[in-house]
Amino acid sequence: MQDSPLSVAALLDVYSRGESALDRLDVEVLLCDTLDKNRAFLYTWPDYCLQEEEAARFRAMVSRRQAGEPVAYITGYREFWSLSLACDASTLIPRPETELIVEWALQNMNSATTCRVLDLGCGTGAIALAIASERANWRVRGTDFSPQAVALAQRNAERLDLQRVQFQQGSWYQAAGEEQYDLIVSNPPYIDPEDPHLQQGDVRYEPRSALIAENHGLAEIEEITRGAIQHLDANGWLAIEHGYDQQSCVQNIFTNAGFNQVRCLPDLAGLPRVTVGCIGKVEHAL
Repeated sequence: MQDSPLSVAALLDVYSRGESALDRLDVEVLLCDTLDKNRAFLYTWPDYCLQEEEAARFRAMVSRRQAGEPVAYITGYREFWSLSLACDASTLIPRPETELIVEWALQNMNSATTCRVLDLGCGTGAIALAIASERANWRVRGTDFSPQAVALAQRNAERLDLQRVQFQQGSWYQAAGEEQYDLIVSNPPYIDPEDPHLQQGDVRYEPRSALIAENHGLAEIEEITRGAIQHLDANGWLAIEHGYDQQSCVQNIFTNAGFNQVRCLPDLAGLPRVTVGCIGKVEHAL
């Protein structure tokens, strides 16, 4: 790259073309982080030339991304449900597919009551905080086996002024207490340890404990589903994210555990992504 200053427009063009090109959105995000501006700035001021310090920081971030490091770990944050969440290598990076759980909960659980929600394996706190941001009267708790993840979720809650969401450390239901819940949600590890995709893309940098599960990726889903019966109130619901090719297996796990109204929800790509079920026989959610 030449030493003379390059404009925003030129940088977008240079780094989104050629053999070592990045996805244009990645370049935009890295530029926005470098300049502490939003994406609208990039197209409102395309002739803006980066100062020497800004250019050096941007090039360093681009190099990390070209080496494969996830953008969320480079910038230290990821957008989820309109929330800016701090991210680090102790947790799974929040993904758009997981917003399906939030959407379903908001649409199907009674917003007028004090719904009690438990988010198992909360990571950054994405699901719990997104739900709490939309329902001020709901009581939301998140748990995670990783103390680093719990600390990160707590920091996100403070940044977003959502301190009423409780985050506690423990494996699945260990930190759930004696309280019964109206809704339990989870995006657990569900990738088979032998899956070749673990050697590709962003997942190479994410913690294995947040990605893989034994029994072809189903072991943690089985444990969560079995335990949910003891922690859900009458007519309580369970919603779990899983792989697109695990629909049939997960539905069988739900049914065998005693859940009713079991169904799978498709993500934006039309792929089976979240299975929900109720321990009661109600026709609608609470």
